[in-house]
Amino acid sequence: MFAPAVLRQQELFKSEAVSLPILAEAKPFRSQLLKWVGNKQKHAGLIIRFFPKQFGTYFEPFLGSGGVLGVLAPKKAVASDAFAPLVQIWQTLHDDKEKLKQQYADRYELIVRLGKKAAYEKVLASYNNKPSGADLLFLCRSCYGGVVRFRKNDGYMSTPVGVHDPVSPESFGRRVDIWHARTQGARFLHLDFAEAMEQAKHGDLVYCDPPYADSQAILYGAQAFSLQRLFDSIADCKKRGVYVALSIDGTKFSGRKLCEIPIPDGLFKREEFVNIGRSMLKRFQMDGRNLEDHEVRDRLLLTF
Repeated sequence: MFAPAVLRQQELFKSEAVSLPILAEAKPFRSQLLKWVGNKQKHAGLIIRFFPKQFGTYFEPFLGSGGVLGVLAPKKAVASDAFAPLVQIWQTLHDDKEKLKQQYADRYELIVRLGKKAAYEKVLASYNNKPSGADLLFLCRSCYGGVVRFRKNDGYMSTPVGVHDPVSPESFGRRVDIWHARTQGARFLHLDFAEAMEQAKHGDLVYCDPPYADSQAILYGAQAFSLQRLFDSIADCKKRGVYVALSIDGTKFSGRKLCEIPIPDGLFKREEFVNIGRSMLKRFQMDGRNLEDHEVRDRLLLTF
């Protein structure tokens, strides 16, 4: 299907230094709106290099923290996720950014009155009683390691408070202003990925960044995620003339492990590897211990 893995990796890692066309809108910036496992914002420029130079509507059906969306800043996009509280955050950002700022500020104020740990536990209890985007926003910025993890049987959020202090309301407000401006071309929808991808038409671009099979079972919804369903949706998009790019498990342990993925023959035309640095999830699991042997490279599979 593809060239032998080791030789292919060597070729592609060298290619990262090649100057390739980057869309004019793709200007990397540092301020993250949300902390989220798998955030691609820092590495979005490397991914966007491989996108078509021209396309119609941009689709991101596994939105998460929207790292690629934010860097790309497309004029027209459909950004969606199956996790309703997460989508609530993005919809509020788009429709009423001042409300989003206030939601964060109200929960941050609890730190002043109760202390960080008690404030976090109060918001966490509120979220677990009735999940909401407003609570999730504060929790993902203040939980341990930025890793929002959930109990498999009932979706109960179990991440403890972080050792760091969450950003101030003033700092968060500036981030909101930046992200509001960069995502105004997007519609934010609560959809299963297959439903979202069905909307893509000839000449549109779909970028998929699903839960990774090798490492992300603790994340919300990852337990029920079906890679085969995703491959079926990608095949349908390809038949309609939709461009699809997929980030998925590549190499771990600084290249010593190539993750085995059941990639259907003929579905993708190209396989690239993108160095995304050290694993955020592994950092959480190892509690700050040495991560030199845990650099990760993602596969980027392209239908074009």
